Amino acid sequence: MSATRSIRLAHLLLAAALALATPALAQTAPPAQPGRELRIDITRGRVEPLPIAIANFIGQQPNEQQVGREIAQVVSADLERSGLFHPIDQRAFIEDPARMGATPRFGDWRIINAQALVTGTSALQPDGRLRVEFRLWDTYAERQLTGFQYTTQPNSWRRVAHIVADKIYERLTGESGYFDTQIVYVSESGPADRRIKRLALMDQDGANHRYLTDGRSLVLTPRFSPSTRDITYLSYGSGRRGVPRVYLFNIDTGQQEILGDFPGMTFAPRFSPDGNSVIMSLASNGNTDIYTMDLRTKRTVRLTDDPAIDTSPSYSPDGKRIVFNSDRGGSQQLYVMNADGSDQKRISFGDNRSRYGTPVWSPRGDLIAFTKIDGGKFYIGVMRPDGSGERLLTESFLVEGPTWAPNGRVLMYFRQQPYDSRGGGGTTRLYSIDLTGYNEREVITPQDASDPAWSPLIP
Repeated sequence: MSATRSIRLAHLLLAAALALATPALAQTAPPAQPGRELRIDITRGRVEPLPIAIANFIGQQPNEQQVGREIAQVVSADLERSGLFHPIDQRAFIEDPARMGATPRFGDWRIINAQALVTGTSALQPDGRLRVEFRLWDTYAERQLTGFQYTTQPNSWRRVAHIVADKIYERLTGESGYFDTQIVYVSESGPADRRIKRLALMDQDGANHRYLTDGRSLVLTPRFSPSTRDITYLSYGSGRRGVPRVYLFNIDTGQQEILGDFPGMTFAPRFSPDGNSVIMSLASNGNTDIYTMDLRTKRTVRLTDDPAIDTSPSYSPDGKRIVFNSDRGGSQQLYVMNADGSDQKRISFGDNRSRYGTPVWSPRGDLIAFTKIDGGKFYIGVMRPDGSGERLLTESFLVEGPTWAPNGRVLMYFRQQPYDSRGGGGTTRLYSIDLTGYNEREVITPQDASDPAWSPLIP
């Protein structure tokens, strides 16, 4: 376990985590333009990226300067990858951030079209800890928008950078950020008929990558707990071929706990929002239904009882409703029900060619993401919980397994390319896309990757 991932609030101290005072700014800066608020409206369709200048964080010693440059690079990459920001090349800067006074020379930044400016410092304290400060400026209103100070261990600078990017994103969009998060997924290698699948974990930008399992057992569909520190996944152990087992894996300790053997398991479980239970689909006597299991008592409760196949359940963020897919209507469609199994209603109504699967409720509660198969093509789409407003965001030979960023504005999924006549191709990669459907990005992994799950913000 790397030190970067193991920090907690005890290690990441929000020392003076209130907006930093700006000396004499109120007396020297001209008043803000009436009615003007620097804000990105992400509720529109396509958004023009906001030009933003991100200066290297200033340090006195060479090692502090190096950390300052790396922090600025991570902040810049996070914001650029969101598709909402256009970081300006530092070679265009007119004012030298290292010689900046209490306030920037705002006119110099407006000349290069920087609507927002990020400045900061990095300094090692006598006790060996790293203190990072940053300020976000509106260059046209000539005022500070926000500022924070953080103290942590030096090897945790990357996480601080993600938190800084989250603060900037939140201040300029009005939405929570999603950069201080992790992705768990299934890493794949080897030929198609002897595929090795390992559980892997990384930061949302691909950094701090590591493998959690050794590949001797087949692993499928990992999921995060609400606490972000436990992962549940399905495994077919080499010593128990054909019998799936569900595990809990603790990220901090590396310890695994067996939830149980489930011979009829058809889809790995997901946690309830309170983390006290998991929901899953089990096949018994030729019938596949939705069950919940209390993690404390291991007691299971059956929620559906239908001759059809009911699978892929996912809770709403308040825990009151569940979305799942079922072929009870003659084709695979999406349904919602109350958490106790009552009031089951169909919400997708595709034609005879359309099938829907892998539904996942948004953390905001306003949308459900899904995989759709129509006319031989796969799509990732979203719809409202009542089935209205269906929108397809991307399509390909095979796209599947959507998972939400914690702010409910970005999805990640995996895409597989078709094999060619010689058996080549077939690569499987992770991608992200925002709700506009425009900002689609590959998420780089060392090997093929599938079944991603996005963590909540790390506490």
